[in-house]
Amino acid sequence: MNYHYPDEIKARLRRIEGQTRGVLRLMEEGKPCKDVVAQLSAVRNAADKAIAQIVAENLSRCIYEEQAAENPDTDQLVKQAIELLVKSR
Repeated sequence: MNYHYPDEIKARLRRIEGQTRGVLRLMEEGKPCKDVVAQLSAVRNAADKAIAQIVAENLSRCIYEEQAAENPDTDQLVKQAIELLVKSR
């Protein structure tokens, strides 16, 4: 099964990439620890949101596919989505 990731998620990841480069720049410039940690925290929060969005969209698509197949056993899909979210933390 091929997955299609929306441009919105890809754009979010590009912003995270830019934030990460910014953190490296802060380090190279010898900025204070609190500045580096604050930016790393922002990167982590952005990554968490991207993970949640990807899992939510995948879960939604899988549930629709199960319902279309007239095999509405969605409990396992929800359980897998929760496991993914827990594993990401």
